Amino acid sequence: MKIFHSIVDIQNELFEVRKGGISTIGLVPTMGALHEGHASLIKRSVLDNDVTVVSVFVNPTQFNDKNDLKNYPRDLQSDCLLIEKCGADYVFAPTESDIYPQPDHRHFEYPPISTVMEGAHRPGHFNGVCQVVSRLFYIVRPEKAYFGEKDWQQIAVIKAMVQHLGINVDIVECPIIRDNDGLARSSRNMLLAPDERAIAPNIYRILKESIAYSHKHSVADTRTFVIDSINKIDGLDVEYFSIVDGNTLQDISDWNDTTYVVGCITVYCGSTPIRLIDHIKYKCYDD
Repeated sequence: MKIFHSIVDIQNELFEVRKGGISTIGLVPTMGALHEGHASLIKRSVLDNDVTVVSVFVNPTQFNDKNDLKNYPRDLQSDCLLIEKCGADYVFAPTESDIYPQPDHRHFEYPPISTVMEGAHRPGHFNGVCQVVSRLFYIVRPEKAYFGEKDWQQIAVIKAMVQHLGINVDIVECPIIRDNDGLARSSRNMLLAPDERAIAPNIYRILKESIAYSHKHSVADTRTFVIDSINKIDGLDVEYFSIVDGNTLQDISDWNDTTYVVGCITVYCGSTPIRLIDHIKYKCYDD
């Protein structure tokens, strides 16, 4: 496995790779602090493609909280060990000046999918995501790019961006990887104190309970059930819980409004606090 820090170096390497007859390159964009969720993306890319590139870059433009950016976990050495173990060929770990030699003034907005939920609660977040992901696509020129379903809304926004910019890349969605107690794997979990880590699995537990609850109750009642149940747990505070059409990401008022229903949640955990996201599917296409 080779590690590159400059755009010119990784592009020169990939040029030679393609000239040698390699047909497919997979990209796994990450912000580092890698875990088994990321590992599943890397392994999928290795299985699907001739060459896999994993980018490791904490993107400043998608943080609307300076403290969140400052505290985001970073450990490139450990990340590279995991990446190599998963069978990837290249790590691209650029500096901020490499990705943004000049301020990026491009503006990406894809209403309604980019303006609700995370878009409403984290102004500028998806714009920053689109800035960095589009840059990575232009640099690596992958045939396929891999994203985890934990960041479910982000995938929808990236797909809209790809269509808007006319980028020829296949966006591959990969399932959420959870710990044995149900907590969705996330780099932010590393920031949880032991007592906070102990209560965090209640988020998914209550989401699962809400599926059975929804069979006999309205959308509004189910939403209230989830919010109230989580907020009753000391140390957990719901920022939002939306029950939406999985295609449009717009709130629904009745279970029969669509055949694809998803509940999306963000919860603050602990006194710090750490912001955790998750989602649950109530109905899907083949139900």
